[in-house]
Amino acid sequence: MVKWLSSKLAQQVSAAALMVGMLASPSLAKDPFRTTNPRPISDRTEAAFRAIFEKGDYRNIQTLLNQTDPNEPLSFALKGLVAYTSFQGESDPQRKQALLNDFKTYATQTRTTAEQLAKSDPLRGNIYQAAGTILEGGYIAATQGTVRGIPQILGNLQQAFRYLDAAERVDPKDPELNLIKGLIDLTLSANLNLPLSSPTDAIARLEQTAQPRYLADRGLAVGYRDLKQFDKALQAVDRALSKTPSNPELSYLKAQILVRSQRDRDSIPLFETALSKKDQLPAATVQQIQRELRGAQQRAGGR
Repeated sequence: MVKWLSSKLAQQVSAAALMVGMLASPSLAKDPFRTTNPRPISDRTEAAFRAIFEKGDYRNIQTLLNQTDPNEPLSFALKGLVAYTSFQGESDPQRKQALLNDFKTYATQTRTTAEQLAKSDPLRGNIYQAAGTILEGGYIAATQGTVRGIPQILGNLQQAFRYLDAAERVDPKDPELNLIKGLIDLTLSANLNLPLSSPTDAIARLEQTAQPRYLADRGLAVGYRDLKQFDKALQAVDRALSKTPSNPELSYLKAQILVRSQRDRDSIPLFETALSKKDQLPAATVQQIQRELRGAQQRAGGR
């Protein structure tokens, strides 16, 4: 359970951490979170964000990643996310280990770059020290396993919350902070009963303060799905799809929610929509979608 949760947190926090500049035009400010006191994000980093999170397109991501800002912790978090996703779908042992090593490197670089950023921007510096710390916890889970890794993983979570608390003291209403903290809280509370988190507080953060809206809605959809509140999950994922309709990962998420609502037949077209763009998705994601589609087809046929 802890191994799975840490991996899921790594993915969630990476996703949240990587969304700065997503919705901004290249000719405008690069911070879609804030209308005042925006933070600068380079065009190169923004292009990588758009490729993954606006379009769900991983095809040319490595070229984009090689051009991202080396002083921006978001760029290393994005590299870590891609390395971890590739690690999950890799079958060659040597290549798998190399990807895992890359994930560890990028997780640490996320944290250490954020340490430097904290000197000039304590809000974002603390946010991404938290993100890097959780990513490092994901590496511990992947390498040490559930039993041996528990003390360190829980220690990483506690340290991450200390960083987030420090960021909250700077600006408790910051949209970026509330997006990332809301995603972490909702993931923890929906899947593991820990005193570190509250589903009510997490949902309030994501509904009221977090930006950009489509990513907050995506996080709400995942959280409501895991809390088995499927009607609310469908409403949230539909809001996210209305903003980024071409992202196949959102079609896949909606299909999952329908399956858990025992609406297998309704889920099949959405699985197929996601697979229509399989060439731009990671191999591990495609394989999982295919497995879940076959299951839905079998259950629908049986009914």
